[in-house]
Amino acid sequence: MASPDEAREARIRLPQLRLDELLEELQARLDAARGTRDRVHSLLEAVLSVGRELNLEQALRSIVEAAAVLVEAEYAALGVIGPDGTLLSDFLTVGISDEQIARIGPYPQGHGILGELIRHPEPLRLAKLSDHPASYGFPPHHPPMNSFLGVPIRVRDQVFGNLYLTEKRGGAQFDEEDEAVLSTLAVAAGVAIDNARLYEESRLRERWLRASTEITERLMSGMDGGDVLGLIADRAMEIASASLAVVAVPMADTDALTVDLAIGEEAEAHRGLVLPVDDSLIGRAFSCGAPITSADVCRDERVSSGPPRFHGLGPAVAVPIGSGDGVRGVVLLVRAAGRPAFSGEETEPLQGFAAQAAVAMELAERRRDSEQIAVLEERDRIARDLHDLAIQRLFATGMTLQSAGRFIEHQEASGRVLRAVDDLDETIKIIRSTIFGLRAHDTSTGPGLRARAVRAVGEAAALLGFAPSLRMEGLLDTHVSRETADEVMAVLSEALTNVARHAHASKTDVALETDGREVRLTVSDNGVGIPATGRRSGLRNMEERARRLGGDMELTTGSEGGTTLVWRAPVGEH
Repeated sequence: MASPDEAREARIRLPQLRLDELLEELQARLDAARGTRDRVHSLLEAVLSVGRELNLEQALRSIVEAAAVLVEAEYAALGVIGPDGTLLSDFLTVGISDEQIARIGPYPQGHGILGELIRHPEPLRLAKLSDHPASYGFPPHHPPMNSFLGVPIRVRDQVFGNLYLTEKRGGAQFDEEDEAVLSTLAVAAGVAIDNARLYEESRLRERWLRASTEITERLMSGMDGGDVLGLIADRAMEIASASLAVVAVPMADTDALTVDLAIGEEAEAHRGLVLPVDDSLIGRAFSCGAPITSADVCRDERVSSGPPRFHGLGPAVAVPIGSGDGVRGVVLLVRAAGRPAFSGEETEPLQGFAAQAAVAMELAERRRDSEQIAVLEERDRIARDLHDLAIQRLFATGMTLQSAGRFIEHQEASGRVLRAVDDLDETIKIIRSTIFGLRAHDTSTGPGLRARAVRAVGEAAALLGFAPSLRMEGLLDTHVSRETADEVMAVLSEALTNVARHAHASKTDVALETDGREVRLTVSDNGVGIPATGRRSGLRNMEERARRLGGDMELTTGSEGGTTLVWRAPVGEH
């Protein structure tokens, strides 16, 4: 039994212990309040920091960095969701070096846990990633990750993307407070992303307006229509962040379009290419008079057959030049593979910009018409002057000499005068022929070489079972004479017939080119090649046609089959 002194000492110590416990509890609550205050302060700083960013890419970077700091996560990522419900290439990470990313390989597409958050856009907190049924595991070289916290980012009630946080520092687990903090940041992030988007849209419209003003000024200054089209394609490719720009225009007397201009990646493969209106991406935009988009031009069935020409390219949009019955062509813009598809917000100003191309082509045609009218009027004036002045004077001079000849007794002198009168009559005939030539309008005897080639290739499709690709370059209708054009068409028809009968090919490419001095026809296929035995009268006929015009013909067979025919001849006198 305790003594009275010990009992008194125990009664004194008990309040002290209770006081110490209360003080410790108070300290703990103060520390918690201080921690909460600091965290709220950090959250406010993060919200303000994110809200200040107007550049979308920088805003996304700020969001993912702030999220990692707020919940003390070792790794953080932000994935943007595409229209098809998969993650786009805009995948931002924190905590993983560029070397690690290169070793891991391609960014995730939205499977496993990341896909779970896409399918169910609600906060998701896990103590161990691998325990979830949707877990796919990690690719080689990926750092180990256990604890997980993910929240969606909404922009105007639409899910823009998701924030992914893993590996809370110190081996702890993400708690409800972390989830609340991250959800609050996601709300602020949605507002910041919306602001950044609106800012970028306004800047984009400003760039389109500046480009339109530039085009208008160039048109008013008398810039050539072809140069204006080149400028339009260049500015459209630059503003739309495209890697390739193509301008196709309709061909006269045909139901096809020809690529009049191409700049950027793979441009050489497009120049001069002839595209069907009914069976091509560009042709459909032309026929319906409305923009046509493609998520991946390399895999789009609407892209017509022909030589490979979209290597490394992806999203595309074809925009008609003009509207309604006044469509004058199509502008095709193609972005690099992996880039985002063309949105409606981007296509709308592009349509207005394409209208500038229609104006350019209209003005160029009007300028050519006015120049041609001026030339014809000048020809009429020269013809009138020759008829009214030169011929009358020559005729009067001839009459005078003829009258004077009767008074000349010297026989040789009289003969010279008579010869001079005959020369004057011949000169009058020449001038009258010249007048007729000046006044005669340029009447075409039929469709040009371009239209004839398109028609021949189209007719061959029924025999081949597929449509051959056709590419044409140079002023074929202007430089190539009618006689040479007839020979070219005979050779083209014979070559395509040979492919249909003997090659067993599934692909045929036709190229028709001229540099103003010679015309060159190339027909290649992926068939069985030229047999060692068999009739060769058709080949001899084609070779003889070339030699008759002063040209030549080459025929080669690839090591793995296929035949290439190259036929050349001078353009002749037009």
